[in-house]
Amino acid sequence: MNIIICGAGRVGYTISKILTQQNHSVTVIDQSSEDIQKINENLDIKAIVGKATSPTILEKADTNDADMIIAVTRNDEINMLICQIASTLFNVPKKIARIRSQEYLNPKFSSLFSKENLPIDFIISPELEIAKSIQRKLEAPGALDNIPFAENKIRLLEILIEKNCTLINTKLNEITNKYPNLNANILGVIRDKKFIFLKKNDVLKINDKAYVIINSSQLRETLIAFGHDEKISTKILIIGGGNIGFNLAKNLENTIDDVRIKIIEKNKDRAELIANELNNTIVINGNGLDEDILEEANLPEVETVIALTNDDEDNLMSSVMVEKFSQNKRTMALINKPNYSLLQSSLKIDDLIDPRMDTVSTILKHVHKGTIETAYTILDGEYEVIEAEIIETSELINKDLKNANLPDEIRIGAILRKDKILIPRSNSKFEKGDTVVFLTKSEQIPLVENMFRISSI
Repeated sequence: MNIIICGAGRVGYTISKILTQQNHSVTVIDQSSEDIQKINENLDIKAIVGKATSPTILEKADTNDADMIIAVTRNDEINMLICQIASTLFNVPKKIARIRSQEYLNPKFSSLFSKENLPIDFIISPELEIAKSIQRKLEAPGALDNIPFAENKIRLLEILIEKNCTLINTKLNEITNKYPNLNANILGVIRDKKFIFLKKNDVLKINDKAYVIINSSQLRETLIAFGHDEKISTKILIIGGGNIGFNLAKNLENTIDDVRIKIIEKNKDRAELIANELNNTIVINGNGLDEDILEEANLPEVETVIALTNDDEDNLMSSVMVEKFSQNKRTMALINKPNYSLLQSSLKIDDLIDPRMDTVSTILKHVHKGTIETAYTILDGEYEVIEAEIIETSELINKDLKNANLPDEIRIGAILRKDKILIPRSNSKFEKGDTVVFLTKSEQIPLVENMFRISSI
């Protein structure tokens, strides 16, 4: 496909890199000559310095021939205008815009985004996506991530293999024999910063990050098998009442029974606003770095602290203070600067939340063709976990797994057939209507789309 990306920041750069690896033709537009220079130095794609709202610049980018435009500049209104111009002047078939302002996402203004008004096909809201991501992590205590597939019947868990895990140095086929009733499939691990596909005689090692496909109904049993018996937190402190913190609190109020949430928000007007919008959440106006404010929030009784302000340094320091004054809390901190991830172990923060990859995963879901649904990226997009449907034109129908000629860099995780979850074996056959969840190296995506016989965009 011919894809134009407007905005060369962290999200735009990452998407460009992934789509180039998948053999798409990519053009990037940005006003920042510095950001464009970085792309020119690292990626083999066309990069243009200029305003993406300029018809002349869009014409220079060959927008007439574009299959898709992705607007991820730092400004909501510019992203919307880019999509409008791309539709009106260049008739681009698919238009994706990142929109942060919650006002535009208010359901009562939903008619704004239509073919007649603002012709945007898919809207990506990072704040909403991050809030959902954090909520999923809270629902799977002990897992680093928890991604739903197949209408939440299948999940992907990212699990850190720690020293208390009894599966360390156990061969994969022995794990299967040990837990015969567990519908789980270890796809592979990140070990020494590289992804490794594990085979039946391979073993798990301490500090591996394991990626495990499971039957959603067996979430707790799976985590216990991997050495995680933590309980779901019901006493939660959120530092930062912005869009992410507010949406997270609202979601948790609706999904976790007996949850007790407190939010510390520095801005008085914002604190009053979200206090009026939330039902059972206590909102404290103050600074999350203030010891007196933390004392007011009754930190000793809190089980999980999530720092979600707009300042990375504040989020890190809040997490450190929590550990200092009240140990054995689960701490999570939002960071936008990737270098801070190097401080995670030394600062003893349980989880660092990178908003970029949540946004990238959501955008990629809309880039993939036809029946490919959920997409989740691993190792900065080098690998993806994907959900797709077997349609009648697929070459996989009635083939068993051992004869499907799948490349080594594609691993089938699970099959949903009607309401039954199947962990595939070598003699498992694909059938029309199956929903398949699999892991693939990103550069294999074009082959995947061909195997599933997908033609629409």
